[in-house]
Amino acid sequence: MQPTNRSSRILLPVKLWFVYLSLIAALGLEYIPSGRVPGIPDWVALVLAIWCVREPLRIGMGVGFVFGLLVDVGQGAAMGQHALAYVVLAYVANGAARRVLWFPLLQQAIHMLPLFLLTQVLMLVVRVLAGAEFPGWSYFLSSLSSALLWAPLSILLMLPQYRPVDRDDNRPI
Repeated sequence: MQPTNRSSRILLPVKLWFVYLSLIAALGLEYIPSGRVPGIPDWVALVLAIWCVREPLRIGMGVGFVFGLLVDVGQGAAMGQHALAYVVLAYVANGAARRVLWFPLLQQAIHMLPLFLLTQVLMLVVRVLAGAEFPGWSYFLSSLSSALLWAPLSILLMLPQYRPVDRDDNRPI
């Protein structure tokens, strides 16, 4: 039998306050003005997708709608543009959660790339229907950067769940 590098450790339940804190931090990153620099990930979509896959019973379309409206207000976008895209993202991510979690993190990122592209296409359609110009093909680079950040951000967000149940002063982690 070949050894695997997968951990058999059971994660502790995630604290709901930590989920919302990470979403608020992503919202803060989203509010940083970046102009038209291509390739900056949609932080709220990325964190929302991670939590929809990891906690599909606790985080869903309602959270996506509220944070989508907050992004719309903060960025001065067409009202409902991000809300619609995040609701669809949350719906599809919740539906794919059981399947996606079977794969290692790098393959999960490959599964999530079409979802990030779908999110951007929906936002682009709403923006163009509202009368904006097509921003160019570099607009879709943020989906690629979101997929590339899937693994490190997933690990970072899961770290609090790796705490030991019983604190041992002789164990460093």
